[in-house]
Amino acid sequence: MALHILDHHLWFPPVSEALEDGLLAMGGDLRPERLILAYQQGIFPWFEEDIPLWWSPDPRFVLYPDRLKISKSMQQLLRRGAFDFTINRDFAAVIRSC
Repeated sequence: MALHILDHHLWFPPVSEALEDGLLAMGGDLRPERLILAYQQGIFPWFEEDIPLWWSPDPRFVLYPDRLKISKSMQQLLRRGAFDFTINRDFAAVIRSC
C-alpha cells in the first residue's frame, strides 16, 4: 500500500490502508479539527521534524475502564501511594517532551 500525503483538506484515508507498521499518512496539520477527526478513527499523530506522521497500528492497546481488572498486588501497590495521578498539571512540559 502507498503512503498517503495529506494537504490542507480535512480527511484521512481508511485505516485499513495503513502500512504493516501502522503508518497511514504524512503531512497535513495539527489543528484541533484534524486531531478530533483522527482520534475518532483511531489515528494519532507523531511529530517528525516539520511534518506530522499519522499512525493507526493494528492491534491497538485500549483500556476500557468498566472492564479493567486490577490485580491484588497492584491494588496493594496503589494503596501504598507509589504513584501520583495528575491531570493537566504541566501541559507545556508534556508537549515539549513529545
